[in-house]
Amino acid sequence: MAGEGRSRRAPRGAWPESGRPGAGATVRSVAADLGVNTETLRNWIKAADGHRPGAHSAPPAAAQAELAAARKRIRELEEERDILRKAARYFATETRW
Repeated sequence: MAGEGRSRRAPRGAWPESGRPGAGATVRSVAADLGVNTETLRNWIKAADGHRPGAHSAPPAAAQAELAAARKRIRELEEERDILRKAARYFATETRW
């Protein structure tokens, strides 16, 4: 029981030419090495794709809408800030004695 499910380290020089563990391995061979069904491994890969930086999947529509609303609000706030700066400058020069 102890130690089951742990991956074994490959002997020196056993990595593929790219130098990365698992490079060039097929889903079928990795699933066999892990002792899981190929479809289970494919599901894990699909689930992980959304959590990896640089994943090719598009963000959900709700997130896109929220981002667009946030950007619009930022533009409005920046415009208000600029107006207030101009007003402060105007009143600062007008009230000098």
